[in-house]
Amino acid sequence: AVFPTLHTVVEKVPVKKNLSRDMVALKATEGLRPGSKTEMDAETLDAIADMVPGVVLTRDQVVGQTAVDVMALAGIQKSKSEAKRAIQNGGARINNIKIEDVELVVDETKLLDGRMLLLGSGKKNKMLVRIE
Repeated sequence: AVFPTLHTVVEKVPVKKNLSRDMVALKATEGLRPGSKTEMDAETLDAIADMVPGVVLTRDQVVGQTAVDVMALAGIQKSKSEAKRAIQNGGARINNIKIEDVELVVDETKLLDGRMLLLGSGKKNKMLVRIE
């Protein structure tokens, strides 16, 4: 009997074609976990778009506005005062990164791929904001 060499065995092992998609799904799942600190990217947000509530806002409604204004306008908080309180209590996030300052202005660097961001309030409340 002829035994295959390790080299020929390795060549015949099928490579999983969907590994990249699986990695995005894993990151998306981790990113939506309550209290997650997983930093998000546009590919991951696209993957979770159907799993979280979302809103479409214009660039002018987001860029150059305070996080408080954006949170209230997007509807993740009922009012600016609630958004401010969430930030002060350490429970507000943009792309899973804690908002430390109630005066934070959302700039282009907060937009993922220039077209979206993920707002979070508390451990479980998330909202995808798409920019038109």
